[in-house]
Amino acid sequence: MGLIGILVGLAVLIFLAFRGSSILILAPIAGLIAAAFSGEPLLASWTQTFMRNAADFVAQFFPLFLLGAVFGKLMEDSGSVTSIANYMTEKLGPSRAILAVVLAGAIVTYGGVSLFVAFFVLAPMGVALFRAAGVPRRLMPAAIALGTSTFTMSAMPGTPSIQNAIPMPFFGTTPFAAPGLGIIASIIMLGFGMWWLKRRENAARAAGEGFGSLIAAPDESADLAADDPIVRERASTAGPFDPSEIHSSDESPRAPPILLAALPIVVVIVVNLLMSFVVLPRMDVSFLADPQWGGVTLSAVGGVWSVIVALAAAIVTCIIINFTSVPELRATMTAGANASVLPILSVASLVGFGAIVAALPAFTDVRNFVLGIEGGPLVSLAVATNILAALTGSASGGLTIALDALGPTYMKIAHEIGMDPSLMHRVAVIGSGTLDSLPHNGAVVTLLSVCGVTHKEGYLDIVMAAVVGALIALAVVIGLGTLVGSF
Repeated sequence: MGLIGILVGLAVLIFLAFRGSSILILAPIAGLIAAAFSGEPLLASWTQTFMRNAADFVAQFFPLFLLGAVFGKLMEDSGSVTSIANYMTEKLGPSRAILAVVLAGAIVTYGGVSLFVAFFVLAPMGVALFRAAGVPRRLMPAAIALGTSTFTMSAMPGTPSIQNAIPMPFFGTTPFAAPGLGIIASIIMLGFGMWWLKRRENAARAAGEGFGSLIAAPDESADLAADDPIVRERASTAGPFDPSEIHSSDESPRAPPILLAALPIVVVIVVNLLMSFVVLPRMDVSFLADPQWGGVTLSAVGGVWSVIVALAAAIVTCIIINFTSVPELRATMTAGANASVLPILSVASLVGFGAIVAALPAFTDVRNFVLGIEGGPLVSLAVATNILAALTGSASGGLTIALDALGPTYMKIAHEIGMDPSLMHRVAVIGSGTLDSLPHNGAVVTLLSVCGVTHKEGYLDIVMAAVVGALIALAVVIGLGTLVGSF
């Protein structure tokens, strides 16, 4: 009965979440359904298991959600994201419209800008560029997804994405875990995605298909998506930014020059690198062993600290550069802060649901099944993160649930066989960013809405660019990691 309860709880969660119900309500209900089938005490499951684990997630990662959302809103309202996007458009031109959109998305998201902020800025730019080039509009969501939601989210070493941060406390790693493997995976994702999109573009041109018609003006599609409550609920678990806050403050009418626009992104990357390999390793952090500070080691918090400082430094840089040009700095900062609240509570609720499931006696069978998958620990870890990300429609939620339940076991295995935890970090993150892009994923729903494209028109290309390419990269990383280890 316990396993049936887990499946019923998951079914309720997936079905009602896809229909736009709040995950804040659904997650505890689904968890209590699973607990009820196992005969577990319901109130204790909610207050002692669900809430404690959800609160631990908030305590651990809220600074990243908060700073990431504030930084993304500052970059949007200062016109910096628009400046970078326009620069890529001017340099590459309509003849390379797809590449321009992909690279613009990659640059801003690798620099710490939320993918949802990138969606709302890149979509209008993409419409103009694709229409001038005669590229079908239906390819635009896949191009944006390739640049914002694949290699810069899960593979590029040092990416400040929340997905790359989640494994760090579990494995004692840094944002730059397995950099060589991450770069190889990034090349595969980008190369395969561009090959597919270019192939589809050429086929469309041969068939005489042009840009197509617009359901609404580019800005109108973005406004409709930002104000859609169903899109908002679905998006809340897919990224660290609440789309409803996109229009809560005004954007500067004058975008900064490209060098100044890109400077905060450079600051994120450089400060993250320095904190990870120069500053923190030389600090005396022996005080962390005291109960007052949680009795932890630097390896448990260092990765998160590096990203926090990098984002904070970038925020300060962005404010200094654009202090006089942002129309309402206080409104921008407030909108960014507000935009972080619903996403972290939604993901934390998924984590609470996973904690209830992991505490059930029936989960022992699930754990044994996962650990018994042929191919070694890397394969079973990849399968676990893939499945949970797919079921929850959330890379960060699925990844946290998997590592909360199985992380200590995998660390024990790594020590026993002499495997570098950095390798497990990179496999787990890439694995979480593959099957999360199923039709019910909030980022997919939001992206299609912003672009004014239906699932029927654009989802196949998203699958090829964002899922198949990532799965190929994951397989290569597992193969290389098994043969030569982490590098």
